[in-house]
Amino acid sequence: MKTIEYLKGDATVPQAGGINIIAHICNDIGGWGKGFVMAISKKWKTPENEYRKWFKSENNFHLGEVQFVQVEEEIWICNMIAQHKIITNSKGIVPIRYEAVEECLEKLSRKALELNAVVHMPRIGCGLAGGKWTEIELIIEKTLLVKGVEVYVYDFE
Repeated sequence: MKTIEYLKGDATVPQAGGINIIAHICNDIGGWGKGFVMAISKKWKTPENEYRKWFKSENNFHLGEVQFVQVEEEIWICNMIAQHKIITNSKGIVPIRYEAVEECLEKLSRKALELNAVVHMPRIGCGLAGGKWTEIELIIEKTLLVKGVEVYVYDFE
């Protein structure tokens, strides 16, 4: 089984040749404006525009769903809805939804295999969404790595 390759750098600048999919977590309320999405929007406008259109359409816009947006000849963005709202609730429940992360990464694995693509991401779900990397890492192993999909995780310096 493959292992995650950890890199220092910017996940919006894939450090692999061939077709690349940059994956990130989105919320289920149509909000786009903090965290890693800002780096995506700075580089490409289409992922945000398509996400907002998707939210307005209400067409299959819910936890566990994904949207693939091609931004360059060999670069795709995967908008993954795996965060419920945007703040930790009064009971201390954080926004990340691990079951939704797993559903999203399953769909991502199929697309990556179809395109023969490499997957790139920041430490998804662990910033504003409040998740634990140890949990996310296990989900990546069980959905992507076990199928032979290469995964690069970036720590921004």
